[in-house]
Amino acid sequence: MDHKLYIETPIYSSHKLKREQQKNIFYKLDCYQPTGSFKIRGMEELCRFHFEKGKKNFIASSGGNAGYSLAYVGKHIGVKVKVVVPKTTSAFMINKIANLGAEVEVYGNVWDEAHRYAQKISEETGAVYVSPFDDPLLWKGHSTIIDECAKQIQQPDKIVVSVGGGGLLCGIFEGMKKNGWKSTQVITTETTGAASFYKSWQAKEIIELEEISSIATSLGAKKIAEKSLELASHFNVKPITVSDKEAIDASFNFLDEYNVIVEPACGAALSVPYFYPELITENETVLVIVCGGANTEIKTLLSKK
Repeated sequence: MDHKLYIETPIYSSHKLKREQQKNIFYKLDCYQPTGSFKIRGMEELCRFHFEKGKKNFIASSGGNAGYSLAYVGKHIGVKVKVVVPKTTSAFMINKIANLGAEVEVYGNVWDEAHRYAQKISEETGAVYVSPFDDPLLWKGHSTIIDECAKQIQQPDKIVVSVGGGGLLCGIFEGMKKNGWKSTQVITTETTGAASFYKSWQAKEIIELEEISSIATSLGAKKIAEKSLELASHFNVKPITVSDKEAIDASFNFLDEYNVIVEPACGAALSVPYFYPELITENETVLVIVCGGANTEIKTLLSKK
């Protein structure tokens, strides 16, 4: 099959924030992807690249979304997918991945342990190892978000994006470079219990967290992709951290505004226009990347509120 699996997602402007705060906020709604998150872009790029070279077996480590997108792409392209998830991954998400015909194995307490185990299996079996965020093919796929935005709106003054392992961030930087958006400021957001990019930026070197202590499990990489820090040095970047509560509250605000559920990992970016209006001046145009996430049940969100 040759048609794209990911879709061109819309950009909506926030009438609510225009009325309440006089702010020009635009949302890039990648929550509307077939898999509920931006991850499908990079996974399709990576899968097709290896498939064309004759590869038919793929193994990924994932907290949920990357594995789900890989399983979706794998099912449509016709390759075998195994996803190794840590114990923190919900039964809800494991079932979603399994429903797509992928094999799911639970291993390790955190993603990093699942990652090392999946790498080992890939070496033993010859399967393509798929990182959830640290691969130039993923970044190339994710950069299409900015390609679309460049057609949909004028260059914004600021882009707000959540950072987990740094895959989306690398894609955003690559896309900004490609489309001449070098002068746009990038506000990166993480929850305080998963702030590996924030801490690495402050230290000017990669810092590995001792643990992940956040509800935003999709942001839960103890160590970011080195490339994200390297690319960030060429842009005007402002890293901030938000609380778990702000990330969850922002997810509910967004649900009220657009009738769509996103993960707290995505709520971290949404909390900037909702709760940090001082970071945005009245005449600025701000693009928020609504990265989405399929790893959220409404009852789980409600229980944390």
